[in-house]
Amino acid sequence: MANKRVAVVLTGCGFLDGAEIHEAVSTLLALDQAGASYQVFAPDKPQLDVVDHAKQAPASEHRNVLVESARIARGAAKPLGQLKMVDFDAVILPGGFGAAKNLVDYAVKGAECGIDADIDRVLKEAHKAKKPIGAICIAPVVVAKALGADHHPLLTIGSDVGTAKDIEKLGARHQNALVREIVVDDANRIVSTPAYMCAQRIDEVWDGISKLVKKVVEMA
Repeated sequence: MANKRVAVVLTGCGFLDGAEIHEAVSTLLALDQAGASYQVFAPDKPQLDVVDHAKQAPASEHRNVLVESARIARGAAKPLGQLKMVDFDAVILPGGFGAAKNLVDYAVKGAECGIDADIDRVLKEAHKAKKPIGAICIAPVVVAKALGADHHPLLTIGSDVGTAKDIEKLGARHQNALVREIVVDDANRIVSTPAYMCAQRIDEVWDGISKLVKKVVEMA
């Protein structure tokens, strides 16, 4: 499994308006343990909103998705526009509301959401080149938006009925899964896991994500 290069797409810093930090760090740690190298990317644009996580309430400030993602990446984050899948063996999208707010606007528009042009391009490049895609927590919605209409990928967000129906409206197929499980679409080379869509503890998140990373690296 050594020497695989994996792009990790983050969406800010904090689960209510950016990347879910436990999921992001679990992804990076699992990649390191798998002997893979990684590069963090994020959209270089304003966040849809900013949330005060202590109060879990909107904050009257503005933040940049790339700048916030660089906090998790220890500064080593690059603009998503620079990500070319020809340079990588796989791509993984951790969750958090940032995926549903900054990669798509699903948090606002549901199944009628639009998608960031760069992540749309990246996911289509990966799929065309048969390079595996990992999608964690709510991130399968992003994959469904990019690939659902043409390729009908099999995905999981756990067992939330409303989100599962929206994934299917986007053209994908949904399979219920427990928090420690992964769902593998071999035909489309996509792996997904529920993480904090249904997790209650960080060890549940780690278990599912470590399995996802192991499978993605094996497929790469």
